Amino acid sequence: MPKKSIIRTEKLCKSFSAGGVMQHVIKNLDTEIYEGDFTVIMGSSGAGKSTLLYALSGMDRASLGNVYFSDRNITNFTSDQLAIFRRKHCGFVFQQVYLMDSMSIMDNVLTAGLLTGQNKRELAKNAKELLKQVGIEPRLWNKFPNQLSGGEAQRVGIVRAIINSPDMVFADEPTGALNSSSSDQVLNVLTEVNKKGQSILMVTHDMKSARRGNRIIYLKDGTISGECDLGPYVSGDRERHDKLRSFLTEMGW
Repeated sequence: MPKKSIIRTEKLCKSFSAGGVMQHVIKNLDTEIYEGDFTVIMGSSGAGKSTLLYALSGMDRASLGNVYFSDRNITNFTSDQLAIFRRKHCGFVFQQVYLMDSMSIMDNVLTAGLLTGQNKRELAKNAKELLKQVGIEPRLWNKFPNQLSGGEAQRVGIVRAIINSPDMVFADEPTGALNSSSSDQVLNVLTEVNKKGQSILMVTHDMKSARRGNRIIYLKDGTISGECDLGPYVSGDRERHDKLRSFLTEMGW
């Protein structure tokens, strides 16, 4: 059965002016991101990975071309329309968690849901279940972000990202600021969320993180240089590791 496309681009371009010189970061890029996939974008520094993620999510505007998200062309949405669209259809996990320091962990999660008009009682029930699923115990729910470890805060960030059941979770280097143990915890959560049907698009430079994806897209000089299908993630699969390493070597990573 053919996969259903969630995001599709047509001749997508993104350029910036730096010191009076135009830098063409994304160049006439055509691609599709599919429902249920854990898609990973890789590439060398400056290849346009984060720029592409922001353009696909409506966090930034393309210079030329079109982005279709759930069959809607979001390219010409107003800023207000994009904000409402992202709130309902997108979840975001960044390298820095950006939790509100003045709010408890629970309130950070609830606020994201209340902004979409969810029933507070049902929202609180869902938030508690999700926090438990990612290993955030009830004793931490009334704590503040600065009282959590980096890994705990990032797991709360994932709950906040999925509380509205988004069509897509966009993750930009979600383990970049974490130690190895915390990185594994966060990757395990993302993997389990994906197994339950959540579509994920993640930017990373880390091979260990990339192995969690089933589809790897490699960017080079603003275009897609190659793709690799790894299939569903299985822990300890050495063949998967070797396949990804061989692909990245071929890409010049």
